Amino acid sequence: MVNKDRLVTEFVQLVAMDSPSFEEMEVGTYVKEQLRALGFEIREDEAGRKNHGSCGNIYGFLKGTKELEPILFCVHMDTVEPARGKTAVIAEDGTITSKGNTVLGADDFAGITAILEALRVVQENNLAHRPIEVLFTTAEEVYSKGIAHFDYSWLKSKEGYTLDLTGPVGMAAYKAPSILAMEIQIKGKAAHAGFAPEEGVHAIAVAAKAISELKLGHIDEETTQNIGIIHGGLMSNIVPESCSIKGEVRSYDHEKAVRETEKTKAVFERFAKEYKAGLEFTVTIGCKAYETPIDDPVVKRFEEACGQLDLPCRMIETFGGSDNNVLATYGFRGIVLATAMNQCHSVKEYTSVNELCKIAEVTVRLMTSDR
Repeated sequence: MVNKDRLVTEFVQLVAMDSPSFEEMEVGTYVKEQLRALGFEIREDEAGRKNHGSCGNIYGFLKGTKELEPILFCVHMDTVEPARGKTAVIAEDGTITSKGNTVLGADDFAGITAILEALRVVQENNLAHRPIEVLFTTAEEVYSKGIAHFDYSWLKSKEGYTLDLTGPVGMAAYKAPSILAMEIQIKGKAAHAGFAPEEGVHAIAVAAKAISELKLGHIDEETTQNIGIIHGGLMSNIVPESCSIKGEVRSYDHEKAVRETEKTKAVFERFAKEYKAGLEFTVTIGCKAYETPIDDPVVKRFEEACGQLDLPCRMIETFGGSDNNVLATYGFRGIVLATAMNQCHSVKEYTSVNELCKIAEVTVRLMTSDR
């Protein structure tokens, strides 16, 4: 039922739009135009203003022709950098890539295309469907800062699907971790490195000592820690006065993630005290762990949709976060669907015409399910 040519044309059109986090206005304007044409009641929230961005989260509701509970389809509009001047290149075998100097943006334009195409198929074929809610979010790639400002009183659904997972269509994640971001500022004292180094307080040395005592990588089977960014110093002949460090902890157990960040903080405090340096240690909860039961109707409905299309269905745990983590904190039951995206967050990102059609077909069946 999916119109392959229309679907691919729309995907290519979306790829050409610049939409880095906090700059989603062009995509948002396009999405609103399409939803209006499809008969949706739409709203845009204040997330753009609150995040100093160009666009808010876009919510839409379409009345159903089946007397069933409403269902939500969530997808994000932003892309990671390098994201400006993207162009989709379609190979003879149907593989779609960028030109190699930017990401493609299948994360998450594949999801946007699948939802819009599925809605058109439902309406063109007069398919009976349940009440449908859609949520197109901003700033997902920066720890879901867009959906964090969404007004959840608008939602009628109690369950649904977030289209935002890498891998073959037919795979879905029912479990995801908490992600805690750490920002650490060490304040030392500058001095001439040649004439009077003993008068300085070496901020980078404090950072190095602390990091050397941390356990990085896998802490256990469900928890990881990483230090990803270190920046400090002005010149090679100056004892560095400051050093900034960024890292994260991930765990399927939220309380364990919190405890690990507290341990890391204690290590930095110990060395800051030893060197008589100042310390600021900030922890931000990027997202909170959730687990949707495998026997939940939201899972069974997806398995049924895949079966109708003869797609192998596989439920997995993921160690990545998504907007579904935030939805889950409000009691929402959902899973994250693999959405025709591969090697995301790199200039090697790719999708394929065949996989784009598959995820659109799956979405049609979820919208029209009797379960």
